[in-house]
Amino acid sequence: MITLKSQSEIELMRRAGKITAAARALAGEMVRPGVTTHEIDSAVEQFIRKQGAVPSFLHYNGYPASVCISVNDEIIHGIPGKRVLVEGDIVSIDVGAYIGGFHGDCAATFACGKISRKAQSLIDVTRQSFFEGIQYAKEGQRLQDISAAIQKYVESHGYSVVREYVGHGVGAKMHEPPEIPNYGHPGRGPRLLRGMTLAIEPMVNAGKAAIQVLPDGWTVKTADGKWAAHYENTILITDGEPEILTAPAI
Repeated sequence: MITLKSQSEIELMRRAGKITAAARALAGEMVRPGVTTHEIDSAVEQFIRKQGAVPSFLHYNGYPASVCISVNDEIIHGIPGKRVLVEGDIVSIDVGAYIGGFHGDCAATFACGKISRKAQSLIDVTRQSFFEGIQYAKEGQRLQDISAAIQKYVESHGYSVVREYVGHGVGAKMHEPPEIPNYGHPGRGPRLLRGMTLAIEPMVNAGKAAIQVLPDGWTVKTADGKWAAHYENTILITDGEPEILTAPAI
């Protein structure tokens, strides 16, 4: 069942969203050559806890860290560790924070130092596909209107959308109905209603859509070794334009 949030619940989600967005920004600022992914994870966890929140991802279904950090051909769910970032990497950061009974969830891909034009294009297209999608995140539209817009934009640039992992509802639980694929057909899926809170998250491969999961059981990579990018925000369906609950501060 898709839950519609009350005004008081929406206020709590705004609070969680602001903390989550600030945690993503902190992680992005730390992406530079010489930094380990563990250092980013540790700093973000400390930041979230200082805000009175807890990391949504830590121990979620057994996940061992507070942040998902995926580098280059890793799409999602990369586990932070000893890996040292180097000039030219692209680094996808996915973070969640839980406070007051509700979660925020957001992600972005950041450049490590100077990156290639091809890598920057992948990041830019992935981010813009989110905004192409949420043009349809309005009361009365169908869910797959968002999905189809994302797919059309991504594929128009020669990239592929991941099929096995999708966006989702978010609120009192980290993952709530409905599932939100980044591909689909306009006019299909549940009708959008005000009070829905959704995590829209394009996951885009520079090559083909096929994926592989590493033996750690978490890290998802492209099957062809080409790079990938990820962009996500938690949004609220309103009686007008959608509200991005995890919007950057600036």
